[in-house]
Amino acid sequence: MQKNVFGEELIACSTNPLTGFYRDGNCHTGADDQGLHTVCVVVTDDFLAFSKAEGNDLTTPIPAYNFPGLKAGDRWCICVKRWLDAYIAAQAPKVVLEATHEKALDFVPLKELVRYAWKKP
Repeated sequence: MQKNVFGEELIACSTNPLTGFYRDGNCHTGADDQGLHTVCVVVTDDFLAFSKAEGNDLTTPIPAYNFPGLKAGDRWCICVKRWLDAYIAAQAPKVVLEATHEKALDFVPLKELVRYAWKKP
């Protein structure tokens, strides 16, 4: 069982669109996940523009990789480094803590993730 940042069972991030390095809806990680797709976020237009400017276009669909393209409001597992880059640039999206893998804590203190916690509307 993979755990979230609270040491509890990791919950799903999104099944529509289907996210995760393993495309299982979760921010699971393993030895083959070099980018550490461990942070479950709710993307914003600002974050999507930032990511595209940094060379990672998350809005354009890529059917060959079962990637639908994202829009503001979608939940998605992103690389912890991308979240840190966005954080430094004041473009960090909100984080779904219960769906964020505990491995993210190797790079980001829990208190910073909590500051960006997504809250249900």
